[in-house]
Amino acid sequence: MEILSQNRSHGGVQGVYSHASQETGTEMTFSVFVPPHETGAKLPVLWYLSGLTCTHANVTEKGEYRAACAGHGIVFVAPDTSPRGDDVPDAEGEYDFGKGAGFYVDATEEPWAKTYRMRSYIERELPDLIAAEFPVDMQRQAITGHSMGGHGALTIGLRNPNRFRSISAFSPIVAPSRVAWGEKALGRYLGDNRDSWREYDAVALIEDGARHDHILVDQGTADDFLEDQLKTGALAMACAKAGMEPVIRMQEGYDHSYYFISTFLGEHVAWHGERLRG
Repeated sequence: MEILSQNRSHGGVQGVYSHASQETGTEMTFSVFVPPHETGAKLPVLWYLSGLTCTHANVTEKGEYRAACAGHGIVFVAPDTSPRGDDVPDAEGEYDFGKGAGFYVDATEEPWAKTYRMRSYIERELPDLIAAEFPVDMQRQAITGHSMGGHGALTIGLRNPNRFRSISAFSPIVAPSRVAWGEKALGRYLGDNRDSWREYDAVALIEDGARHDHILVDQGTADDFLEDQLKTGALAMACAKAGMEPVIRMQEGYDHSYYFISTFLGEHVAWHGERLRG
Protein backbone atom coordinates (compact mmCIF):
# COMPACT_ATOMS: atom_id res chain seq x y z
CA MET A 1 0.00 0.00 0.00
CA GLU A 2 1.29 3.46 -0.92
CA ILE A 3 0.36 6.61 0.95
CA LEU A 4 -0.66 9.31 -1.52
CA SER A 5 -1.67 11.91 1.05
CA GLN A 6 -2.51 12.28 4.73
CA ASN A 7 -4.13 15.29 6.38
CA ARG A 8 -5.16 16.02 9.94
CA SER A 9 -8.92 16.51 10.29
CA HIS A 10 -11.26 16.56 13.29
CA GLY A 11 -8.49 15.09 15.42
CA GLY A 12 -8.04 12.13 13.08
CA VAL A 13 -6.32 11.44 9.78
CA GLN A 14 -7.83 11.64 6.31
CA GLY A 15 -5.67 9.60 3.98
CA VAL A 16 -5.65 8.64 0.32
CA TYR A 17 -3.89 5.42 -0.61
CA SER A 18 -3.21 3.14 -3.56
CA HIS A 19 -2.28 -0.49 -4.06
CA ALA A 20 -1.87 -3.05 -6.80
CA SER A 21 -5.11 -5.02 -6.96
CA GLN A 22 -4.99 -8.70 -7.83
CA GLU A 23 -8.72 -8.71 -8.60
CA THR A 24 -8.69 -5.90 -11.16
CA GLY A 25 -5.08 -6.25 -12.25
CA THR A 26 -4.71 -2.48 -11.89
CA GLU A 27 -3.59 0.13 -9.42
CA MET A 28 -6.57 1.06 -7.23
CA THR A 29 -6.98 4.23 -5.16
CA PHE A 30 -9.14 4.62 -2.06
CA SER A 31 -9.54 7.01 0.87
CA VAL A 32 -9.78 6.23 4.58
CA PHE A 33 -10.63 8.54 7.49
CA VAL A 34 -9.43 7.25 10.84
CA PRO A 35 -10.90 9.23 13.76
CA PRO A 36 -9.01 9.97 16.96
CA HIS A 37 -8.75 6.89 19.16
CA GLU A 38 -6.79 5.34 21.97
CA THR A 39 -3.67 3.37 21.13
CA GLY A 40 -4.55 -0.24 20.44
CA ALA A 41 -8.27 0.42 19.94
CA LYS A 42 -10.14 -1.32 17.11
CA LEU A 43 -12.84 0.80 15.49
CA PRO A 44 -15.98 -0.04 13.48
CA VAL A 45 -15.96 0.53 9.72
CA LEU A 46 -18.43 2.32 7.44
CA TRP A 47 -17.96 1.66 3.71
CA TYR A 48 -19.11 4.31 1.23
CA LEU A 49 -19.64 3.34 -2.42
CA SER A 50 -19.73 6.19 -4.93
CA GLY A 51 -21.97 6.66 -7.96
CA LEU A 52 -21.61 6.97 -11.73
CA THR A 53 -18.65 9.05 -12.99
CA CYS A 54 -17.22 9.36 -9.47
CA THR A 55 -14.01 8.27 -7.76
CA HIS A 56 -13.07 8.11 -4.07
CA ALA A 57 -12.48 11.86 -4.26
CA ASN A 58 -16.10 13.02 -4.58
CA VAL A 59 -17.24 12.00 -1.12
CA THR A 60 -13.82 12.65 0.40
CA GLU A 61 -13.93 16.28 -0.70
CA LYS A 62 -17.69 16.97 -0.54
CA GLY A 63 -19.25 14.47 1.84
CA GLU A 64 -18.88 16.30 5.18
CA TYR A 65 -18.73 13.05 7.16
CA ARG A 66 -15.56 13.50 9.22
CA ALA A 67 -17.06 15.37 12.17
CA ALA A 68 -19.71 12.68 12.57
CA CYS A 69 -17.19 9.86 12.19
CA ALA A 70 -14.94 11.47 14.78
CA GLY A 71 -17.86 11.84 17.16
CA HIS A 72 -18.95 8.23 16.79
CA GLY A 73 -15.48 6.68 16.45
CA ILE A 74 -16.05 5.20 12.99
CA VAL A 75 -13.48 4.53 10.26
CA PHE A 76 -14.81 5.69 6.87
CA VAL A 77 -13.58 3.88 3.73
CA ALA A 78 -14.30 5.16 0.20
CA PRO A 79 -13.06 3.02 -2.72
CA ASP A 80 -13.16 3.85 -6.43
CA THR A 81 -16.06 2.92 -8.71
CA SER A 82 -14.14 0.93 -11.34
CA PRO A 83 -10.68 -0.16 -12.42
CA ARG A 84 -8.52 2.55 -14.01
CA GLY A 85 -5.58 2.59 -16.39
CA ASP A 86 -4.62 2.76 -20.05
CA ASP A 87 -5.07 -0.99 -20.48
CA VAL A 88 -8.57 -1.04 -18.95
CA PRO A 89 -11.33 -1.25 -21.57
CA ASP A 90 -13.69 1.71 -21.68
CA ALA A 91 -16.76 2.88 -23.56
CA GLU A 92 -15.81 6.14 -25.24
CA GLY A 93 -18.41 8.84 -24.76
CA GLU A 94 -20.64 6.71 -22.47
CA TYR A 95 -20.68 8.15 -18.97
CA ASP A 96 -22.89 5.33 -17.67
CA PHE A 97 -20.68 2.44 -18.73
CA GLY A 98 -17.00 1.53 -18.50
CA LYS A 99 -14.56 3.49 -16.35
CA GLY A 100 -16.40 5.17 -13.52
CA ALA A 101 -19.35 2.83 -13.98
CA GLY A 102 -18.31 -0.56 -12.64
CA PHE A 103 -21.72 -1.19 -11.00
CA TYR A 104 -19.95 -3.30 -8.33
CA VAL A 105 -20.23 -6.49 -10.39
CA ASP A 106 -17.80 -9.21 -11.39
CA ALA A 107 -18.11 -9.02 -15.18
CA THR A 108 -18.30 -12.27 -17.13
CA GLU A 109 -18.35 -10.87 -20.68
CA GLU A 110 -15.38 -9.79 -22.77
CA PRO A 111 -13.56 -7.44 -22.82
CA TRP A 112 -14.75 -6.51 -19.33
CA ALA A 113 -14.24 -9.78 -17.44
CA LYS A 114 -10.50 -9.44 -16.80
CA THR A 115 -10.53 -6.12 -14.95
CA TYR A 116 -14.12 -5.26 -14.03
CA ARG A 117 -14.21 -7.30 -10.81
CA MET A 118 -15.51 -4.68 -8.41
CA ARG A 119 -17.70 -7.11 -6.46
CA SER A 120 -14.75 -9.27 -5.45
CA TYR A 121 -12.62 -6.18 -4.89
CA ILE A 122 -15.15 -4.62 -2.49
CA GLU A 123 -16.31 -7.82 -0.82
CA ARG A 124 -12.94 -9.52 -0.34
CA GLU A 125 -9.70 -7.90 -1.46
CA LEU A 126 -10.03 -4.36 -0.11
CA PRO A 127 -11.48 -5.51 3.26
CA ASP A 128 -8.46 -7.77 3.73
CA LEU A 129 -6.15 -4.83 3.04
CA ILE A 130 -8.08 -2.51 5.37
CA ALA A 131 -7.99 -5.12 8.14
CA ALA A 132 -4.23 -5.50 7.76
CA GLU A 133 -3.33 -1.81 7.57
CA PHE A 134 -5.81 0.11 9.75
CA PRO A 135 -7.11 -0.08 13.36
CA VAL A 136 -10.44 -1.67 12.50
CA ASP A 137 -12.79 -4.21 14.03
CA MET A 138 -14.07 -6.20 11.06
CA GLN A 139 -16.81 -7.71 13.23
CA ARG A 140 -18.46 -4.28 13.18
CA GLN A 141 -19.06 -3.18 9.59
CA ALA A 142 -21.76 -1.12 7.89
CA ILE A 143 -22.18 0.02 4.30
CA THR A 144 -23.67 3.00 2.47
CA GLY A 145 -23.50 4.56 -0.98
CA HIS A 146 -24.97 6.95 -3.52
CA SER A 147 -26.88 6.19 -6.75
CA MET A 148 -24.91 3.39 -8.46
CA GLY A 149 -23.09 3.12 -5.14
CA GLY A 150 -26.42 2.91 -3.36
CA HIS A 151 -27.18 -0.04 -5.62
CA GLY A 152 -23.82 -1.49 -4.60
CA ALA A 153 -24.44 -0.91 -0.89
CA LEU A 154 -27.88 -2.52 -1.00
CA THR A 155 -26.83 -5.56 -3.02
CA ILE A 156 -23.57 -6.19 -1.17
CA GLY A 157 -25.30 -5.68 2.17
CA LEU A 158 -28.20 -7.97 1.29
CA ARG A 159 -25.84 -10.68 0.02
CA ASN A 160 -23.78 -10.44 3.23
CA PRO A 161 -26.27 -9.76 6.05
CA ASN A 162 -24.05 -11.30 8.72
CA ARG A 163 -21.10 -9.09 7.78
CA PHE A 164 -22.87 -5.74 7.65
CA ARG A 165 -24.87 -4.72 10.69
CA SER A 166 -26.60 -1.94 8.80
CA ILE A 167 -27.14 -0.72 5.23
CA SER A 168 -28.00 2.77 4.01
CA ALA A 169 -28.19 4.50 0.67
CA PHE A 170 -28.71 7.87 -0.97
CA SER A 171 -30.78 7.89 -4.18
CA PRO A 172 -30.02 4.21 -4.91
CA ILE A 173 -30.75 2.37 -8.15
CA VAL A 174 -32.93 -0.23 -6.44
CA ALA A 175 -34.00 -2.34 -9.43
CA PRO A 176 -31.32 -2.06 -12.13
CA SER A 177 -32.83 -4.96 -14.10
CA ARG A 178 -35.82 -2.70 -14.83
CA VAL A 179 -34.16 0.59 -15.80
CA ALA A 180 -32.00 1.81 -18.67
CA TRP A 181 -28.81 2.38 -16.65
CA GLY A 182 -28.94 -1.11 -15.20
CA GLU A 183 -30.08 -2.98 -18.30
CA LYS A 184 -27.21 -1.48 -20.24
CA ALA A 185 -24.58 -2.23 -17.59
CA LEU A 186 -25.76 -5.67 -16.50
CA GLY A 187 -26.40 -6.80 -20.07
CA ARG A 188 -22.94 -5.84 -21.28
CA TYR A 189 -21.02 -6.92 -18.18
CA LEU A 190 -22.94 -10.16 -17.51
CA GLY A 191 -24.57 -11.19 -20.79
CA ASP A 192 -28.15 -11.75 -21.90
CA ASN A 193 -29.22 -14.27 -19.24
CA ARG A 194 -31.25 -12.02 -16.98
CA ASP A 195 -31.32 -14.65 -14.23
CA SER A 196 -27.62 -13.91 -13.69
CA TRP A 197 -28.50 -10.25 -13.06
CA ARG A 198 -30.66 -10.96 -10.01
CA GLU A 199 -27.81 -11.11 -7.50
CA TYR A 200 -26.97 -7.52 -8.54
CA ASP A 201 -30.52 -6.20 -8.12
CA ALA A 202 -31.74 -5.26 -4.62
CA VAL A 203 -35.42 -5.78 -5.39
CA ALA A 204 -34.72 -9.15 -7.04
CA LEU A 205 -32.55 -10.23 -4.09
CA ILE A 206 -35.40 -9.48 -1.69
CA GLU A 207 -37.86 -11.31 -3.95
CA ASP A 208 -35.47 -14.28 -3.89
CA GLY A 209 -35.27 -14.34 -0.09
CA ALA A 210 -32.55 -11.89 0.99
CA ARG A 211 -33.34 -10.10 4.26
CA HIS A 212 -31.88 -7.38 6.47
CA ASP A 213 -33.37 -5.71 9.53
CA HIS A 214 -31.55 -2.38 9.34
CA ILE A 215 -31.92 -0.44 6.08
CA LEU A 216 -32.11 3.36 5.71
CA VAL A 217 -32.71 5.12 2.39
CA ASP A 218 -32.82 8.86 1.72
CA GLN A 219 -34.24 9.99 -1.62
CA GLY A 220 -34.76 13.55 -2.80
CA THR A 221 -38.15 14.40 -4.30
CA ALA A 222 -36.53 16.82 -6.81
CA ASP A 223 -34.15 14.15 -8.13
CA ASP A 224 -34.36 14.15 -11.94
CA PHE A 225 -33.58 10.41 -12.02
CA LEU A 226 -36.20 9.30 -9.49
CA GLU A 227 -38.96 8.10 -11.78
CA ASP A 228 -36.97 6.66 -14.69
CA GLN A 229 -33.82 5.21 -13.09
CA LEU A 230 -34.07 4.97 -9.29
CA LYS A 231 -37.65 3.79 -8.62
CA THR A 232 -37.53 3.99 -4.82
CA GLY A 233 -41.14 2.79 -4.66
CA ALA A 234 -40.14 -0.62 -6.04
CA LEU A 235 -37.86 -1.15 -3.03
CA ALA A 236 -40.62 -0.13 -0.63
CA MET A 237 -43.04 -2.57 -2.27
CA ALA A 238 -40.55 -5.46 -2.26
CA CYS A 239 -39.74 -4.89 1.40
CA ALA A 240 -43.43 -4.69 2.35
CA LYS A 241 -44.14 -8.00 0.62
CA ALA A 242 -41.17 -9.57 2.41
CA GLY A 243 -42.19 -8.27 5.81
CA MET A 244 -39.17 -5.97 6.04
CA GLU A 245 -39.44 -2.51 7.56
CA PRO A 246 -36.75 -0.23 6.09
CA VAL A 247 -36.64 3.46 6.88
CA ILE A 248 -37.27 5.20 3.55
CA ARG A 249 -37.31 8.98 3.75
CA MET A 250 -38.44 11.14 0.84
CA GLN A 251 -36.60 14.42 1.36
CA GLU A 252 -38.61 17.30 -0.03
CA GLY A 253 -36.88 19.47 -2.62
CA TYR A 254 -33.51 17.69 -2.64
CA ASP A 255 -31.87 16.57 -5.87
CA HIS A 256 -29.20 13.97 -6.80
CA SER A 257 -26.16 16.06 -5.92
CA TYR A 258 -23.63 16.14 -3.10
CA TYR A 259 -25.52 19.10 -1.63
CA PHE A 260 -28.15 16.47 -0.79
CA ILE A 261 -25.68 13.82 0.37
CA SER A 262 -23.67 16.19 2.57
CA THR A 263 -26.88 17.38 4.24
CA PHE A 264 -27.79 13.93 5.53
CA LEU A 265 -24.53 11.94 5.57
CA GLY A 266 -23.85 12.89 9.17
CA GLU A 267 -27.26 11.47 10.13
CA HIS A 268 -26.41 8.26 8.33
CA VAL A 269 -23.11 7.99 10.19
CA ALA A 270 -24.97 8.43 13.51
CA TRP A 271 -27.61 5.86 12.52
CA HIS A 272 -24.93 3.33 11.62
CA GLY A 273 -23.06 4.23 14.79
CA GLU A 274 -26.00 3.13 16.93
CA ARG A 275 -25.91 -0.27 15.28
CA LEU A 276 -22.14 -0.63 15.32
CA ARG A 277 -21.69 -0.14 19.06
CA GLY A 278 -20.71 -3.09 21.22
